[in-house]
Amino acid sequence: MIQKWTKKLVIFLTLIFFITADGFAQSKKSKASNGSTVDDTKVRQFAYMDSLRLVSIFQDLHLHPQLAFMETRTGAIITKELKALGYKVINDIGKTGVIGILQNGVGPTVMYRADMDALPIKETTGLSYASIDIAKKMDGTEVPVMHACGHDAHVTWMLGVAKIMVAMKSQWKGTLVFLAQPAEELGMGADAMVNDKMYERGVPLPDYLFGMHTKPLPVGVVENVAGTRMAGANQIDVTFYGIGGHGSTPHLTKDPVIMAATAILSYQTIVNRSISTQSPHVITVGSVVAGTANNIIPGSALLKLNIRWFTEADRMLMINGINRVDSSIAFANNLPGELYPTMLIKTAGHPVSNDTAMVNKINSSFRNFLPPQNIISSSLPIMASEDFPRLIVNSKKDPVYDFVFVGIANPGVYLKAAKEGKEFPSYYHTPNYTVDLSAIPFGTVVGTEALLELFRK
Repeated sequence: MIQKWTKKLVIFLTLIFFITADGFAQSKKSKASNGSTVDDTKVRQFAYMDSLRLVSIFQDLHLHPQLAFMETRTGAIITKELKALGYKVINDIGKTGVIGILQNGVGPTVMYRADMDALPIKETTGLSYASIDIAKKMDGTEVPVMHACGHDAHVTWMLGVAKIMVAMKSQWKGTLVFLAQPAEELGMGADAMVNDKMYERGVPLPDYLFGMHTKPLPVGVVENVAGTRMAGANQIDVTFYGIGGHGSTPHLTKDPVIMAATAILSYQTIVNRSISTQSPHVITVGSVVAGTANNIIPGSALLKLNIRWFTEADRMLMINGINRVDSSIAFANNLPGELYPTMLIKTAGHPVSNDTAMVNKINSSFRNFLPPQNIISSSLPIMASEDFPRLIVNSKKDPVYDFVFVGIANPGVYLKAAKEGKEFPSYYHTPNYTVDLSAIPFGTVVGTEALLELFRK
C-alpha cells in the first residue's frame, strides 16, 4: 500500500513535471509540424496517470530485494504483469531470467533490458519501505540485502513502458522484446541467459538493444553519450596456499595471510607503475577470507579481486601482473610448486560503447519533451561496469546498443549536496542510495520515448 504522504508527494511532483514538460512541448510544437508532439504528450499522460501503480510496484520491489540468481519473486511479478498485457513470456532463462515478446507487424526488433538483482548491503535510508530482508548467499552465509543500485527502478520502468507500448500499438510496428536479467552485479547474468540458448528458444535477435540505469543526477535529467561509457570488468579469485600451524610458532608455518596481505599492497604497483597513467584502470580487493580462530595460522587465504579496464591490452597487463606478484610472493616464501597461488577468472567483462547513430536518434526524441540543458550528450566514461553488451556482442549481427543514464535524485537534495561540495547526494552500492519517487514516472517516459523513436523509420 502507498501511504497518504507518498501519494501526495507523487501527485505534487508529477503535476510540476507535467505542467513544465507540457509548456515546453507546446513551444516545440510551434517549431515543428511533424505530429510527434502529440505522441509525446500522450506518453506523458499514460506514464503519470499510472504513477501511483508504478510507485507501488517500485516500493514493493525495494522492500523485497533478491540477490543474484535468486530473483524468483521479482521474476514472478514481471511474468504476471507482462502476461496480463498480452506479451508472450518465456521464463527461467539463465536460471531466473524472464523474456516478454510482443509482435506488432513488420518492423525492427528492439530489445529492452532491465536487471533485477540486489546487493548484500544493510540499508540506512530510513525510508518507510526500506529493506530489512536477510538473504542466504550461495556459500550459505546470511547477509542483509537492499537495492543499492536502482535495479528496482529499472524493473518498474520496464513494466511501465511495457504497458504504454501496448496502449500505443498504433504508433509503432515491429517486434518488442523485454528482457529481465538476473545477476548483473556478479557480471554473470547476461552470459547466463545467452548460454542458456536464449536465441534458440524463441527470443529474436534484436536490431537494437536498449537499456537504462539510474544515476544520482536530478530527476528530469538524462545522460546519453555516444562512444565508450563504462569500463570492462573481471571478477577474479586468488587463493594463497601455505602451511598452517599454531599462532605462537609462525616459523614452523608458511603463513598465507601474510602472503595475501603482501599481495594486496603489491597489486597497486601494477596500477601505479606498470600501466600508463593516461589509461584508466583499477584493481580492487573487495574481500579477504582466511582463518577460523585468533591463534591458528590457516592453510589458505582467499582474495576476491575486481579489475576495471577500457582496452584488452590493459586487461592483460593487469592479469599478467597479478600472476607475477602472486608467483613472486610464493617464491619469496620458498613454497613448493604445488602450493603456488591459483587464479580463477569468474566473469568475462566488456566495456560499454554506445552506438553513435542510435544515441543521436534517441536523443532527438528526448528533445521533444526535455529542454536542451536536461540532456547530457557529452561526459567522461566511468569506471563502473555492466554486462549489458554481453547479450549481443557475440551475435552474428553487428552489436548496436545504447545505454542511457536517468536522473533519480530529488532536485532539492541534489542541490544541497552540491553546496556541501559533494558530487552526488548518494552513490551506487552505498547503504543510503535513494531513488526519488518522482523518478518512477519520469523514467517510464524516457524509456517509452526511446523505444517509439527506435521503431520510427
